[in-house]
Amino acid sequence: MNVSLTSLLWLIVFLADHGLCFEDCNTTRCGSYGPAVRFPFRIRGRQPRHCGYPQPEFHLSCSAKNDTVLELTTSWKLFIQKIDYKSQVIYANDTEGCLPKGLLNFNISLSPFHFMGDSYERTLFNCSSSGGCESYPQIPCLSSPQYQVCAVYSGRSVGDLDLLSCTKIRDIPYDYLYSEESIIGLRWVNPKCTPCEVKGKYCRLNTNSTWSETQCYGRLKPRKGQSTKFIETGGILGSLLLVVASILLYRKYRFNKTEREYQSKIENFLDDYKSFKPTRYSYDDIKRMTNQFKDELGQGAYGTVYRGKLSDEILVAVKVLNSSTGNGEDFVNEVGTIGKIHHVNVVRLVGFCADGFRRALVYEYLPNDTLQKFISSADTKNHFLGWKRLKDIALGIAKGIEYLHQGCDQRILHFDIKPHNILLDHDFNPKVSDFGLAKLCAKDQSAVSMTTARGTIGYIAPEVFSRNFGNVSYKSDVYSFGMLVLEMVGGRKIVDVTEENDEQIYFPEWIYNLLEEGEDLRFEIEEEGDDKIAKKLAIVGLWCIQWNPTDRPSMKVAVHMLEREGENLPIPPNPFSSAVPTRMNARRTRRQLHQELEAISEAE
Repeated sequence: MNVSLTSLLWLIVFLADHGLCFEDCNTTRCGSYGPAVRFPFRIRGRQPRHCGYPQPEFHLSCSAKNDTVLELTTSWKLFIQKIDYKSQVIYANDTEGCLPKGLLNFNISLSPFHFMGDSYERTLFNCSSSGGCESYPQIPCLSSPQYQVCAVYSGRSVGDLDLLSCTKIRDIPYDYLYSEESIIGLRWVNPKCTPCEVKGKYCRLNTNSTWSETQCYGRLKPRKGQSTKFIETGGILGSLLLVVASILLYRKYRFNKTEREYQSKIENFLDDYKSFKPTRYSYDDIKRMTNQFKDELGQGAYGTVYRGKLSDEILVAVKVLNSSTGNGEDFVNEVGTIGKIHHVNVVRLVGFCADGFRRALVYEYLPNDTLQKFISSADTKNHFLGWKRLKDIALGIAKGIEYLHQGCDQRILHFDIKPHNILLDHDFNPKVSDFGLAKLCAKDQSAVSMTTARGTIGYIAPEVFSRNFGNVSYKSDVYSFGMLVLEMVGGRKIVDVTEENDEQIYFPEWIYNLLEEGEDLRFEIEEEGDDKIAKKLAIVGLWCIQWNPTDRPSMKVAVHMLEREGENLPIPPNPFSSAVPTRMNARRTRRQLHQELEAISEAE
């Protein structure tokens, strides 16, 4: 490190001072609760010059309110909140409450301090109030009614940023642009006093060697009122705390290592994913488009969904994923699966955010919420959609799932088909969403391996719970679809039951009993033909929830059944009775179904 002329002159005076006594260099403070000040710092007017390091930044002062003031070379004043002598770090905040303002004129290369950590930089632009900054995060404490100051990623061409009418100011560290606490961390390298602090000793310049070297002396004195007994007790407690802290630090290290591995996995995936082109947004972009997360649409197990805007005309739904759940697999599944596909009955992924450990997904906004909102109260006229529209919705869902199974390069198994994951656009067209549990497999793969059950209780196929019912395959989505259709028919959750004759009866079984006995389904019928639609939906749902996966139709067959005119669909075997038909009878009934639907082949 170069020695300035001022520092050299000060050193000569220092060495010439025959009263080099360090007893008056003990710890002092500006106020009762202010940070402890000792070498390499000193407080002007309270400690002699030789108590501090030669450079002017190490000579502090006290304000009228007893705040400890650090004045940097550009006359930028900071209030020191804490001095960590072991780590050689100062924590301070701006005296005017605007860190970016002080950073504008601060040249870190001319200072004995360095910024804490690795800070990304942003470029500040000054734009007139008539426009220019609207699309970028603004710095309120630097802006005024006449002009606005905003921050943009450094290194990008001004021509690409639509800021040609703005003036570039300079680059400043990103970490200190939006800090709510406005705390800045400054580290000093020289002089090195950490070894003395670890030993519990004072630090000073070594007068027997070059001025940049230090030596330890004496012992750090406790604050007034502390006794030797307290110090001894504190030493024992400190040793115990050191052991506990070591354990906690090790666990944190292991956790952070795992998190870094997950983050690396996500970043590698996103690098490979660039060609598929959903937009990658920063976390600042996410905050801007959601107006600081102002309009919450709903919450789920994996995150919270907010309404957002890409522009005045384009609305989006932004799902901010919980940082405490998952290991990045759900995020990779969602982006990697839905980002590659385009179908009228599958929700479109507009973009995503992977900014450090903060992750979010940006979807097209669908104004009519989820299907659950409209089928949980079928007897309420304000919500009931009508039987024709219910059939169209069921058909759209079936086409969306059939596309996932057959329309992509690889078969996509959703594993979480349920009303909450079916979104409705302004015309009530359904779109399958939420691919966090999805798995990919080859189209000719008859079974997929799973270590744990995945999905939502009530909609999960039996083979997902136990392999005694068969292999997990695309037929597991067919089962979930069947339960969803039956819920649409009954207007209630499929896990609910109906009380009749003082007995609780499983609702799908209640529907099957009515069909088997040739009775009318006891639902509200408003228009002619509604009873036929209700019966068709019920039969399709019952075919799809056969316990044996091989007895369920494919989604292609289910689509054909829903599109078919008339009502002469065969009733499937009873999956609820203890006297379930033998496999021979079940296959005979299944063959009967496919004989009546000759155009559709089960082979996929």
